[in-house]
Amino acid sequence: MLMDFSYLVKKYNLEIEGVIHIGAHDGGEYFEYQKHGIKNMMFFEPIPHIFDRLKNNIGEDNAVLFEMALGNKTGRAIIYFGTDGINDSCSSMLEPDTFLRQYPNFNFSQMFEVSIDKLDNIEFNRDEYNFINIDVQGYELEVFKGAVNSLNDVDYIMSEVNSEHLYRDCVLVDELDSFLSDFGFMRVETLWKNKGWGDALYIKNNLL
Repeated sequence: MLMDFSYLVKKYNLEIEGVIHIGAHDGGEYFEYQKHGIKNMMFFEPIPHIFDRLKNNIGEDNAVLFEMALGNKTGRAIIYFGTDGINDSCSSMLEPDTFLRQYPNFNFSQMFEVSIDKLDNIEFNRDEYNFINIDVQGYELEVFKGAVNSLNDVDYIMSEVNSEHLYRDCVLVDELDSFLSDFGFMRVETLWKNKGWGDALYIKNNLL
């Protein structure tokens, strides 16, 4: 994540009961969550060999781990695996578009068929999870469309946002703002990378 999690927790007095981390990669944020005393953690990562790294880094006794993608459908789907030989955190359910111009060293020739489901279909105690951290390379809107019931119990969302189509048909920030506003969220903080993407923090209006 681009944003400083500790800074945001302090600035906005975030009272986080639990984290749903979607597009977890190898779980690098786990230790930040731990540092802030967050006990309830759930991580979703669909690519098998990256999920293995996630499991090794966190341990299955310390968090709930799902080897699956989230979206607005159930079954199987293709994910485009992006890597430059060092960084492999840019995979997406969407085909790359202007991303390849911004980052010409990346290759997306490898694809995986992965399990996909809606967050609303996952059984868990929603009272224990009020924070979503989502980084799914432009597929965020599809994930939220499959989470319309779950969003009622969420207070905070940290999301990657796009100002251009780095991935084909990816959601742009204004469209994401509009969708989340229907569930009472306001974008309060944005940090841009200056390559068409960045991170944003959304908070429920009644908590501002």
